[in-house]
Amino acid sequence: MNSVRFVDPGDLRLSTGRQDGAKRSKYLQQVQQFGAEITDMPPIEVTEGRDGELMINDGVTRATRCHYLAPGELVPVDVIDVRTFADFSRLLRVRDVPPPR
Repeated sequence: MNSVRFVDPGDLRLSTGRQDGAKRSKYLQQVQQFGAEITDMPPIEVTEGRDGELMINDGVTRATRCHYLAPGELVPVDVIDVRTFADFSRLLRVRDVPPPR
């Protein structure tokens, strides 16, 4: 079922438990360690819902870092689940939440 795609990280939906976005400490650590680099980054795990919307299961910090530090770059996502009737449209997107400071 898994399929890897390349998407704009700002379009990814945040799960209900992560509507605040990336955790500050983890975000700052990744920025210091990787900066805007996305080469060799593991795919962000997502669930595909209705209308092709993608919700992040694992990788909120990576998606946030890439969206804000490498705008316009596409990132790999691994679709690990498909829920054709799940409506993710009410969930915030990565681009809707500012990066941690």
